Amino acid sequence: MNPSDDRIKLEPSWKEALRDEFDKSYMKELGEFLRTEKASGKVIYPPGPLIFNALNSTPLDKVKVVIIGQDPYHGPGQAHGLCFSVQPGVPVPPSLQNIYKELQRDLNIDIPSHGYLQHWADQGVLLLNTSLTVEHSRAGSHANAGWQQFTDKVIEVVSQRRDGLVFLLWGSHAQSKQKLIDPQKHLILKSAHPSPLSAYRGFLGNGHFSRTNKFLEQHGEQPIDWSLPPV
Repeated sequence: MNPSDDRIKLEPSWKEALRDEFDKSYMKELGEFLRTEKASGKVIYPPGPLIFNALNSTPLDKVKVVIIGQDPYHGPGQAHGLCFSVQPGVPVPPSLQNIYKELQRDLNIDIPSHGYLQHWADQGVLLLNTSLTVEHSRAGSHANAGWQQFTDKVIEVVSQRRDGLVFLLWGSHAQSKQKLIDPQKHLILKSAHPSPLSAYRGFLGNGHFSRTNKFLEQHGEQPIDWSLPPV
């Protein structure tokens, strides 16, 4: 897997920052794994051009907030490379419904009718899953394919090269990445995951969205408009 490959379009600032990563053996093995899986007839999400959508939507020098997810959605038409987000016309998943509930409670934002979070990414919210692909109907199927090493590097790069960011770590998987983040430079906010299984154990009521915007304003940054326009 190499960013010079015509099938992989990578935003220039990320391409520069991650160039060495694509030359490493694990990324070449990951590319071969994905080619073999597809050749065997398996359906992989998201579609190839959207695998790096989080990086392509939010250039390195534009990142203000990082939300760390785990796996792409594994149903037809859902995943498009942004964590927690689904494509227009797809029902809003349960975790995202709880994110919307907290937004409404925290910032009095009307609950959107869709689950397409591109508006957040365009404003500097890096919506990063730690695995960037998944097999149809098999959650976690690519968790050990090499993506974790790559996305750990992404988190390290963001932490090292930028100042004054907010990292939202929801649930134990996201919180396991805290060791990659410099707490002297960035605000790290942690809570339970917004999943229906855990949202009532501390996600709902966490106030992360208002706390994020307050921190950004204190550091001279434009706050995030967390409301979502119709699609």
